Amino acid sequence: MLQIAFDNTYARELPGLYTACKPALAPAPRLLYLNTALADELGLDSTALAGADGTALFAGNTLPAGAEPLAQVYAGHQFGGFSPQLGDGRALLLGEVIDRRGQRRDIAFKGSGRTPYSRGGDGKAAVGPMLREVLIGEAMQALGIPTTRALAVVATGETVRREGNFPGAVLTRVAASHLRVGTFQFFAARGDIDKLRQVADYAIQRHDPALAGTPERYLALLRAAAGRQAQLIAQWVNVGFIHGVMNTDNMTISGETIDYGPCAFMEAYDPSTVFSSIDHGGRYSYGNQPKIARWNLARLAEALLPLMVDNDDEAAVQLAVAQVTEVIDTFPAWYASALLQGQRAKLGLQHEADNNEDSSLADAWLALLQQHAVDFTLAWRRLADAAAGDANPLRALFAEPTAVNPWLAQWRASCAKEDSGSPGAGQARAQRMRRANPWVIPRNHQVEVALAAASEHNDLSPFHALLAALQAPYDETPASAVYAVPAPAQVTAGYQTFCGT
Repeated sequence: MLQIAFDNTYARELPGLYTACKPALAPAPRLLYLNTALADELGLDSTALAGADGTALFAGNTLPAGAEPLAQVYAGHQFGGFSPQLGDGRALLLGEVIDRRGQRRDIAFKGSGRTPYSRGGDGKAAVGPMLREVLIGEAMQALGIPTTRALAVVATGETVRREGNFPGAVLTRVAASHLRVGTFQFFAARGDIDKLRQVADYAIQRHDPALAGTPERYLALLRAAAGRQAQLIAQWVNVGFIHGVMNTDNMTISGETIDYGPCAFMEAYDPSTVFSSIDHGGRYSYGNQPKIARWNLARLAEALLPLMVDNDDEAAVQLAVAQVTEVIDTFPAWYASALLQGQRAKLGLQHEADNNEDSSLADAWLALLQQHAVDFTLAWRRLADAAAGDANPLRALFAEPTAVNPWLAQWRASCAKEDSGSPGAGQARAQRMRRANPWVIPRNHQVEVALAAASEHNDLSPFHALLAALQAPYDETPASAVYAVPAPAQVTAGYQTFCGT
C-alpha cells in the first residue's frame, strides 16, 4: 500500500461544507502520465506511483490510508447567472499534504464519477480534456504563472459519451486549495453566517495566516484575494491566455489558475478573441478578462459583507460597503500596475521612469499588432531580435514590413534613455527580453494534434514531445521550432474549445 502523509484540515475543520463520497471504480486503469517532478516536490515516492499501486490510486480503485475523499459544495455565477448550488460534480478532494517547502497542497481527482452535486451528469472525464489540463497547466507553470497542476492522468478503460464516444480518464490535480469565490457565495446566499465565517477564517489561516484574528481580517482577505487576482490576470494577458469560462466558481482565493476547459492561447492579436464554444456573447473574451475579474471580486465582496458588520447599525453597514467598494474600485489600478510591470519586462525596459510614457508605448505596440493581425507571441519574441540589432525578423511578421518602423523609433528612444550609451546594452536587453517573451506557447492546433493522437490512436508521443517544448518555453531550439509556428489563419478563425463535460 502506498504511503501518503495526509493532513486533511478541510475535512476536519469544516464539517457541513462538503459531502463524503467515494470515486467510481475504473474497469481497466492504465497510467498515461505521471508528473514525477511534482510528485517529488510533494514528498511522494514517484517510483512507487509509476507502478501498479500508483495506477490503482490515480484511478480511484484503491485509496491510501488517511485519504478522506469528499465533494466540496459551492455556488457560482455562470455567464452572469447565479446558480445557488453547484459543487464538485465530477471531482473529489482526496486529501491534503505538506510539500517539501512546508506548503499545504490539495490532491484531488477530476473525472472520478458522480457526486451529490453532479446535477444529472455522469461525473466522468475523457482522455483528451484531461491531457489538455496537463499541457496547459505545465505550460503555465513554466511561464511562471500561478496554476493548479496535474500530478497524473489515468485512462479508465471505459467509454465517456459527449458529442461522441471517447476513452475515459481521471486527472489527479494539485492545488494550493480549491477554495473559490463560489464557496463563499454558497453560504452567503443561504444566510448561513456561521459557516460563512468558518470558511472565511479557514481561507485566512490557509492563505493569509498573518491576518488571522485581526479585527478587519475579512476586508483584508478581500484585499489580498484581489491583489492576487490582479497579478494573475495581468500575467494571463501578457502571454495571450484566454481562460474561456471565468465563472465565480472558477476563481480561486489562492490566486491560482484553475479549470483548463475551454481555454486557449491567442495567436493574431485581437482583444475580442473568443475560442470557447459556449461563450456566444464574448463575455469571457481575452480583452474582457480584467473586467470580469473585477466583477467576480465584487461578488466576493458581497459575500463577505455580512461578516464585516456585527449588527444592523446603518452607519456600520455604510462603512463596510464603502470599504469593500474601495477595494473593488482600486482593482483596475492594481491590475494596470501589474500589467505594465510585465509589459516593461517584455519591452526590455528596466527603469520605471514614466508610467504614462511606457504605457503609451505598450498600447501603441498592441494597436500596431492588432491593426496588422500579427502573431502576439512571435511579435514579442522578434522584438528581442530587434534589441540585439536585427529588426528584419520582426518586420517579416508584417504584411507591410515598414509599418513597424515608426513605433520602433519610439521604442529605441525609450531604450536609449536607459542605456546612456553603455556598450553591450542592446545584447543585454535582448537576453532579458528572451527570458520574458516565450518562444513556445500551447498553440491550439498543436494541442489538438497531440490530444487526437492520444485519444484516437493511443499514441502519446506527440503529447510528450509538445509537453517537453512547453516546459522550456523560452528556449529557442531547432527541436522546438515547429511548435512556434502559428496555425493558418483559416484554422484559427474556425477554432473552438469545449468544456469537456
